[in-house]
Amino acid sequence: MAAIQSIEIYKSPILLKEPFKISLGILTHAENVIVKINTEKGITGYGECSPFMTINGESMDTCFIVAQYLAQVLKGKEALNIENCMQAMDGVIYANSSIKSAFDMALYDIAAQDAGLPLYAFLNGKKDKKIITDYTVSIDGAQKMADDAVKIKAAGFQVIKVKLGQYEKDLERIRMIREAVGMEIPLRIDANQGWDASNAVNILNALAPYNIQHCEEPIPRWNYMELAGIRQQSPIKIMADESCCDHHDAQRLIDLKACDYFNVKLGKSSGIFTALKIVQLAETEGIKIQLGGFLESRLAFTAAAHLALASDAIVYFDFDTPLMFVEDPVTGGITYDNKGEITVPGTPGLGAGFDETYLKGLIKVVV
Repeated sequence: MAAIQSIEIYKSPILLKEPFKISLGILTHAENVIVKINTEKGITGYGECSPFMTINGESMDTCFIVAQYLAQVLKGKEALNIENCMQAMDGVIYANSSIKSAFDMALYDIAAQDAGLPLYAFLNGKKDKKIITDYTVSIDGAQKMADDAVKIKAAGFQVIKVKLGQYEKDLERIRMIREAVGMEIPLRIDANQGWDASNAVNILNALAPYNIQHCEEPIPRWNYMELAGIRQQSPIKIMADESCCDHHDAQRLIDLKACDYFNVKLGKSSGIFTALKIVQLAETEGIKIQLGGFLESRLAFTAAAHLALASDAIVYFDFDTPLMFVEDPVTGGITYDNKGEITVPGTPGLGAGFDETYLKGLIKVVV
């Protein structure tokens, strides 16, 4: 037994090396929330979320407040009964998937530590694959994006992800990037819902000669009924992102034959518990998965990397945002080599935490 004794909640804003720009807006900071769950058994679990207002409708401030409601209902509960804890949080408030993912992460950290297993082994996974992250080119002028792509390739990354979503400018962006980096390095594109259903097919066909691995969320998430038609006419594989948050969304997309791939993010699914349900559906249907995230630190991406080792369906990885921070407050956790390859820790639990000196400098509440 490992009853929850106390929960610490922290605001964790971290400056980015340069603004992160997508079609939905510009971010200068990772405005994250850290959750630290302490149990009567002496096991402590860490979790983190990176709310994204234009995607999951949460902010650092709302997460900080909602976390206190969630902590009140979880205090005293058995941390090892993750399903019960998730149901309790859903009973308090609808949605709020970002902050729930931080609690979920901390609970899995505790459960894996209690079992004496690294999280990937607790999830019945094993270290049998390479995890190689892409690195993202923010949306900007075509020349700036081409220059950034050259820097990414020169730094040793093996895959480049490109933010798009402005129909009139996107073809020129990709054309200039390909001229700058050549045709061999894989490109992934992400429109972040920026195209209309009427023009998505046109731009996807125009981009076909440029060796694109896949395109994430080409049209607005609410217009998912149009995705199947776009997929049928697109020479580029379609990946559902904002339209695929939980297992119910995934099943709907499967029924509609709307996409080739799923992009799973813990901050969309409310954490690992529901992400595993999406993974199970994908395995059954033969759908490949990309694991990604928002602007989390290495802590949350360590959780994602453990999950990545739990299924053969997970083949693409978008784990680059911790490399965009001006500081790294995480102890332990995943490490990156100079080619974007990631090593997952083998210690019990997540194998990651936060530097105590860093935490002492943050706004905090304890429940």
